[in-house]
Amino acid sequence: MKKLLVIGYVWPEPNSSAAGSRMLQLLDCLQRNDYHITYASPAQSSEHAVDLSQLNIQSANIEINSESFDAFIVELQPTLVLFDRFMMEEQFGWRVEKHCPDAVRLLDTEDLHCLRLARQQQAKGSNEFVFNKVTDDQLYSDTAKREIAAILRCDLTLMISEFEMEILLQRFQVPPHILAYVPFMLDALTEKDLPSFSEREHFVSIGNFRHEPNWNAVLCLKQEIWPRIRKKLPKAQLHIYGAYPPKKATQLHNEKQGFYVKGWVEDAQGMLENSKVLLAPLRFGAGLKGKFLDAANCELPSVTTSIGCEGLFKQQENETVLYSDDLDEFSQLAVTLHQDETLWHTLQGNCGDFIHQRFNKQEHSESFITQLKSIIDDLAGHRLANFTGAMLRHHSLKSTQYMSQWIEAKNKLN
Repeated sequence: MKKLLVIGYVWPEPNSSAAGSRMLQLLDCLQRNDYHITYASPAQSSEHAVDLSQLNIQSANIEINSESFDAFIVELQPTLVLFDRFMMEEQFGWRVEKHCPDAVRLLDTEDLHCLRLARQQQAKGSNEFVFNKVTDDQLYSDTAKREIAAILRCDLTLMISEFEMEILLQRFQVPPHILAYVPFMLDALTEKDLPSFSEREHFVSIGNFRHEPNWNAVLCLKQEIWPRIRKKLPKAQLHIYGAYPPKKATQLHNEKQGFYVKGWVEDAQGMLENSKVLLAPLRFGAGLKGKFLDAANCELPSVTTSIGCEGLFKQQENETVLYSDDLDEFSQLAVTLHQDETLWHTLQGNCGDFIHQRFNKQEHSESFITQLKSIIDDLAGHRLANFTGAMLRHHSLKSTQYMSQWIEAKNKLN
């Protein structure tokens, strides 16, 4: 029996974040290829977490710095172990190495954390609109050292963005044979009777408030962009949705200004299908932004920045968004798209080809499984070709192990 153990940073919330949706796509892909899945996490569950039992996936609560995980994984004996973000590889990688040395170790980065954090650091205290470039000094941080080490220690790392794959290949010299391009894997759009341009209304923005780029974008909308739009469209409304809105976000709600902070939405697809324009002034960030895939799936055009577009498009004619890194131009594009039905229909008409050509479920799942099978068939040879990874497992995982065991012993004394 082929067994997959997923060690999750959090429990999947597909209706709260793109990371949750992406995780379920990976689980579905592997389940369709006859893997029996156990999803384990040290995190507490939440009200928005998916019921994995409904997907025929086993759930397990695990602890960090605890020998209980050793007994758990020895009994399970997984064929594959998928670490959800590099922090989980740091915590549990040495235990997997020790007790299941022949298990293939996969890492799903979700986004390149060191890139996102470098851009976020740039944004602190700066009045610039967008931060899409980082120097080597900014990129090669302590976070980068930890993240790249985790990538090198694993047999295969799943990258959601071709842009970030190039960073790993060119700037960090990561061997290409331990990287796999696995973006969102989506079904083709089906024929739906969706509301027309004239039937749709309101600008909309959506994103988990716990994700700093999303919260920063809401602030940018409130302080910079929405006042510019309202000058030209005084009756326009902007509705902002997202999981876990803090009080500082709900306090921005102002109906007189047409600025509505609505928080969690039960039916995100229905909401997007009835909206006219999605706004996402992302100033920093990394990975692929799932909100644009959700919007395209609802044939909803968007306005964003170069950060928002990163990794989404290959051919300009298939774009479903307008973008600018200038505040005035961004605001004007939003106004134009809200009023120009011809332009709106042009972008809307690209949605089907965009989803099919860039995020084809069958194409990307087959490519991933083929690459995974070749590693399984010659795991020893694959690892031999990654000497740096073997060296890091020998040295850095030992230090992680000893620190964890010290904490474990300390906890027992307490």
